[in-house]
Amino acid sequence: MSRIQNPIIPGMAPDPSIIRVGADYYIATSTFHWTPAVQLFHSTDLANWQLIGYALNHGEVDLRGTNTPAGIWAPHLSYDSQTKKFWLAYSHMQNMAGREFNSDSFAVSADSITGPWSKPVYLTSIGFDPAVFHDDDGKHYAAILEWETRTGYQAPGHIVIAEVDLENGGIIGDWHRVTTGFTTRGCAEAPQLYKHNGYYYLLIAAGGTGYGHGVEIGRAKTIFGPYESNPTGEPIITSSPHHLFSLGDPDAGHFEMFNPNSLMQKAGHGSLVHTQTDEWYVAHLMSRPLPGQKKNPLGRETSLQKMEWTAGGWLEMADGSNLAKMSFEGLKNIPTTQSTTQFDIDDDFTGDTYDVRFMTPYRTQAPSWVNTTENPGHLRIHGHNSFFSQVNPSIMATRATSLDYTVQTKLTFHPDHYSETAGLGLYYDSNNWLYARLCQDDTEDHTVLRILQAKLGDRVDHLFDEVTVPDDTAEIRLDYHQGIAQISYRLTATTDWQPLGDSFDVTYLSDEGVNGAPGEIGGFTALFNFIGAVDAHQLQSFADFDYYTVKNH
Repeated sequence: MSRIQNPIIPGMAPDPSIIRVGADYYIATSTFHWTPAVQLFHSTDLANWQLIGYALNHGEVDLRGTNTPAGIWAPHLSYDSQTKKFWLAYSHMQNMAGREFNSDSFAVSADSITGPWSKPVYLTSIGFDPAVFHDDDGKHYAAILEWETRTGYQAPGHIVIAEVDLENGGIIGDWHRVTTGFTTRGCAEAPQLYKHNGYYYLLIAAGGTGYGHGVEIGRAKTIFGPYESNPTGEPIITSSPHHLFSLGDPDAGHFEMFNPNSLMQKAGHGSLVHTQTDEWYVAHLMSRPLPGQKKNPLGRETSLQKMEWTAGGWLEMADGSNLAKMSFEGLKNIPTTQSTTQFDIDDDFTGDTYDVRFMTPYRTQAPSWVNTTENPGHLRIHGHNSFFSQVNPSIMATRATSLDYTVQTKLTFHPDHYSETAGLGLYYDSNNWLYARLCQDDTEDHTVLRILQAKLGDRVDHLFDEVTVPDDTAEIRLDYHQGIAQISYRLTATTDWQPLGDSFDVTYLSDEGVNGAPGEIGGFTALFNFIGAVDAHQLQSFADFDYYTVKNH
């Protein structure tokens, strides 16, 4: 068998929900304020994963105005073997201010993982992180965190389970409160139900989605419990295995739980899969901080751990520990080679459409503002709002998947007003980005390349680092190395690359470095690379991009 390196899906791929149908494996992950919503990945060997599409890609959700890190949370993927349907449950987190956490949860279904997916069916607004379980008798159940808002009560709340009407929406009967967690870590959330050898097993996330994160397990003879805790009293997977008591503590950071002896941090929020080779794995999120820091630009990524059942009927890691590892044993009798380039991008826009990995913050992608048809062989982006906007920014972005990479493009742009720009950069959210753009010089008589920065909501225009672009065409390159970004340019293909100003410390473009929603600290939505355009003039300008490449080193 092969040894496979984690993360299996680098960059923003948190809250993984994994299933197997035949010999095919699928993972759904959160997308927050990004559209299309809910990433869907496919693999046949657990080592190599390809993004095959999105579950919410036809305007099912409106994410304009979404604060970091709200939006689409914790999708749960399931397969009903009786009806041969795929189901996906998800939460739309709309408000986090005041720690109210207002969220509506829905489910969609499809006959194929690639869709078309049904219209969303409403489930509940009791909390977030819904999961759907299809029982042997044809009944369906939903498990979710019931968010607690009463002062002095166990936070963040109970895990609750109810029978659910998947066809018409809503629950049948009442919610049953089953647990506030199986260890002392607290912050129980993300419940996942499984059935094995006569028991219902409940897998939950605990400790908050920070350095104290973990995966816990309990079991019961009936679906509504009572559930008994794993006898170890500790998570079955975590990056920080020493004991933590944080019941009632809503903090998701727990920086004191940082493990200096592990490359992997924040391991938690697990999902179980049984393979065709009769093996068991848990997919879970993780993070990789910058060296010597506790900032995570790549956000929460997806990893796998191999699991085994003990003689007593409990799930544990195959090596007998609960410390998440940076590699794991692959499937028996299925040798595989893990690609080292699968997350590189090279799109010359000569096809009918653009790379499926392009995502847009807040607004829906539409041919009216981004397409490859108006000027074949190019990606045309029509400018709209400033990138400070949470409504209609014209941004086409891809997940950063390495702490050392180069992103590059070539564009032609003819600005005729100082409020028209186009270029390339780094993006976290509307308050935090770095943008190398073609724009008018302040004299309004020629085009220049200049850098604009958003840092914790402040606008910084780097006026003294600019270069004239005589033909309105330039290639722009950004080299990212462990939180430091250097922007370079060239005006013809035969000239050497030239640096544009000094390098930038962009470590703030990380989950711990940004300013999140009111009442929250930071975010958990990760760094992206982007190309885009702005027109705060007459909405008539556009930029033509010749290519877009990302090379991970």
